[in-house]
Amino acid sequence: MKVSTKGRYGLRAMLDMALHQNEGPMAVHIVAERQGLSDRYLEQLMVPLKKAGLVKSVRGPQGGYVLAKEPRDITVGEIIRALEGPIAPVDCVSEQTPEECERAEFCVTRLIWSKMRDSIAEVLDSLSLEDLIQESRKISVRSR
Repeated sequence: MKVSTKGRYGLRAMLDMALHQNEGPMAVHIVAERQGLSDRYLEQLMVPLKKAGLVKSVRGPQGGYVLAKEPRDITVGEIIRALEGPIAPVDCVSEQTPEECERAEFCVTRLIWSKMRDSIAEVLDSLSLEDLIQESRKISVRSR
């Protein structure tokens, strides 16, 4: 399974928002600038994140986006699923709607793909934005 730029950039943006959450609503261009991303692309990523209930938009001159939940309550898995869709190395073991396969009953390799999906989901679901904030702080201390 390969995570696209949507997943990678979206996770970076969410972590940036979590790191700066006490500064109020974040304009997309500010997050994009800090992360070296395109404003337009990041704005497109906010749509599925908002739809998934991970961010909220705030209108007005001081508006922008804020996290919809506390960083400890947002998992990396939720972010990746919102941006990439269900976790699945192959379609026949998709988390939500596995594709019907005529070989499913006797396919030995399907077991591998299921275990792979479960392992990836376990890692992604075990990490929250709060965990990433803590890791970010450790890296900042070491790099001083």
